[in-house]
Amino acid sequence: MWRAVGVFRLVTLAYAAVLILRDHQRYAHPLGGLMTLAVMAAWSALVTVAYARRSTRRPWIVGADVAVATALILATRLVDTAARIDHGAATLPVCWAAASVLACAVAGGPWAGVAGAAVVSAADLLERQALPRNTFNGIVLLFIAGTVGGHVVRLVLRAEAALDRAARREAATAERRRIARDIHDSVLQVLALVSVRGRELGGEAAELGRLAGEQETALRSLIALPPSPAPDGRLDVRTLLEPLAGDRITVSCPAHEVLLPDPAARALAAATGEALDNVRRHAGPDARAWVLLDDEGEVVAVSVRDDGVGFEAGRLVRAAEAGRLGVAQSIVGRIRELGGEASLTSAPGRGTEVELRVPRTASPREEVDHRGR
Repeated sequence: MWRAVGVFRLVTLAYAAVLILRDHQRYAHPLGGLMTLAVMAAWSALVTVAYARRSTRRPWIVGADVAVATALILATRLVDTAARIDHGAATLPVCWAAASVLACAVAGGPWAGVAGAAVVSAADLLERQALPRNTFNGIVLLFIAGTVGGHVVRLVLRAEAALDRAARREAATAERRRIARDIHDSVLQVLALVSVRGRELGGEAAELGRLAGEQETALRSLIALPPSPAPDGRLDVRTLLEPLAGDRITVSCPAHEVLLPDPAARALAAATGEALDNVRRHAGPDARAWVLLDDEGEVVAVSVRDDGVGFEAGRLVRAAEAGRLGVAQSIVGRIRELGGEASLTSAPGRGTEVELRVPRTASPREEVDHRGR
């Protein structure tokens, strides 16, 4: 954008030079016209070099640019004849002065461009001491240049930032894939072997196998690539549930994608994760859990079943009355906010089953954090 300002300045300088060289003999002070052209040429060279380097691209230079353009516009009344000015002759800098407005827009955005256009326009009005049509048109063009130029700069900066973020994400994803391959071929294989052999040997080795299995699961979740929504904003629920699998947790999903709106998919996965957390805390040290994802067309269903100790009927009601709202908020509350249904079935010694059903077009009614217990 700064290069574009420099090119515009040089082109308009050439145009102003043609007019000054053509008409300087008609000026009240011909030498003044040539001196003005020399000042314009020197200043153009100075600011073009200054704007080309980030280290010398200072706000005071942009302000000085506007000041020089304003001074040269006002100098027209000292150099040119009153008759030519009254008949609508162009100012000495003509459209060269607009380069300072574009510099303001590039440096500070639309509002800075408007401010620069206001100062230069004020100089035009003082020099004319009237508002003929060509001056009015020039002022309108100045404000358009300042506003549109600043807006374009902002769009370019946002596009560059978005491109940079995308490139960084792509690089990070590629590096994560490489690390994941290395870990999968080494550490995860060893942990899986230790887990299997530990269970086979029993005793203290079984406990070591269990710990190795838990570390394998944690490491798989750590290196798993984060799921990305489709262009239409929907997310495959499988990508959120499959990382929940572990040594004592089996996750079964359909072979095809199960798509839900991104917020609904994440809320459903979060409720499933809370149900599994309850299995770990309350179902017993040897309890296993099974997660089943089912696509029923208009409804997406997830069931979480365990073979733990279970609990008696009415326990959840008593917990809610006592102020312990973990299940009510983190599981049931999440699903009801999606317009879905959640049910819990349990009995002592028979484990627990949680059934979550969410409509295909579900979306959260409000953003609420349900992790409070």
